[in-house]
Amino acid sequence: MNCIRLFILLIVAVLAGCAANQSKNPYAHDKKVYSAAETSRTIDLTHPPRDMWDRIRRGFAIPNLESELTQQWTDYYASHPESVLLMSQRAGKYLYHIVDELDRRGLPTELALLPFVESAYNPTALSRAHASGLWQFVPATGRQYKLTQDWWRDQRRDPVASTSAALDYLSYLYDFQGDWHLALASYNWGEGAVKRALEKNAQAGLPTDYVSIRMPDETRNYVPKLQAIKNIVADPTRFGITLPPVSNTPYFTTVKKTQDIDIEVAAKLAEMSMEEFTSLNASYNRPIILAEHEPVLLLPTNRVDIFNANLAAYKGRLASWNVYRTKKGESYAAIAKKHGISLGRLMAANGLSTKQKVASAQTLLVPATGTAPATTGGIQLASFDPSASAPEATAKRATRKNNDVVVLKRQANVRTHTIKGGDTLFSLAKRYNTTVTELRKLNNLKNDKLATGKKLRVPGTGMRG
Repeated sequence: MNCIRLFILLIVAVLAGCAANQSKNPYAHDKKVYSAAETSRTIDLTHPPRDMWDRIRRGFAIPNLESELTQQWTDYYASHPESVLLMSQRAGKYLYHIVDELDRRGLPTELALLPFVESAYNPTALSRAHASGLWQFVPATGRQYKLTQDWWRDQRRDPVASTSAALDYLSYLYDFQGDWHLALASYNWGEGAVKRALEKNAQAGLPTDYVSIRMPDETRNYVPKLQAIKNIVADPTRFGITLPPVSNTPYFTTVKKTQDIDIEVAAKLAEMSMEEFTSLNASYNRPIILAEHEPVLLLPTNRVDIFNANLAAYKGRLASWNVYRTKKGESYAAIAKKHGISLGRLMAANGLSTKQKVASAQTLLVPATGTAPATTGGIQLASFDPSASAPEATAKRATRKNNDVVVLKRQANVRTHTIKGGDTLFSLAKRYNTTVTELRKLNNLKNDKLATGKKLRVPGTGMRG
């Protein structure tokens, strides 16, 4: 009896070994641990990381790729400091979360720089191949990694969900290829294509490393681009680049919603612009977030209390849209008229082309009965005492109509800078972590000329990680 048991256990072990081998590239390399010098990793045990950039440098673990293409791309990025600044400012919202996930999984922090190459750290980026989000998932791979893509939302644009999926995928590719350069090439080109290129080299008696295999130009430039960004982050002073301050603290946190809510209303309650709000909540396709989807809003950590206080002071509907099931052959113009909305607004809310005239049997968003879809024109701003509790603030509200949206208005967070000789809008934008456009707008400037001694208004809130 014991012999039979041992035989069964042996068979199970053999089958498990076969299954494991099938999930690994037969041409995969043995995994290696590289020295700090080989990866540009910095080791400093005297104090904790100064900021997110310092933390990223300390976690480098991918071997450096020194090549002509790497040098070309390093020179390119170094010669475009405004682009690097813009990408880095965008990255500031997401870096803490991504690096925390990398540390939790024991993965190289170079991977936090991959969205620079993929999407320029723009969560709404969409490629010609229909790849979307920070990590540029194509639809099929997104579905494979359980990223919801439907009429209501596309989690490829969700910073939290897409980061989890991307790191799952990259971990699999590293296990499959045994080498980070090959894993990154696989992320861009596909693991099957890289495997076939390795097999072709092996059969021809050629080396089976990243620099030796033949690949498309896009993939050939892919890892050098990442290495170029890494070179600049590793030593920005060397390249004349100033990275924006990004503190080693969470930029955003999650807030669960149990009621339907318009995106525009949610942004107003958080006292954020639509652009700021959607940079964290870009996954929602429609102007309303449904409670049945168990949604989680991402808000800057310093906006959660503001959001909750404004929500307590709120009067009226959180959601001004209803779901409408169309009849086959019903015209969009008739539907718009029936629900008291312009045809253009109806088409925009539902992501429809104005060339379409007749509905099929489908779901549409229409204004809730007796309301108009929320717009900034229907939102009132009431004065706010920062020392007052939410009930006290509620009691101080002015008389208004029941369907108004009331937001507690705070003083704008701005400061002034006295212009000195040599100051330019570009240098001040870098110093105060803003943009030239924002400085022009804040100061009603028609050109870039600055007068020494004059005071310039600058945004007061620094970037956080």
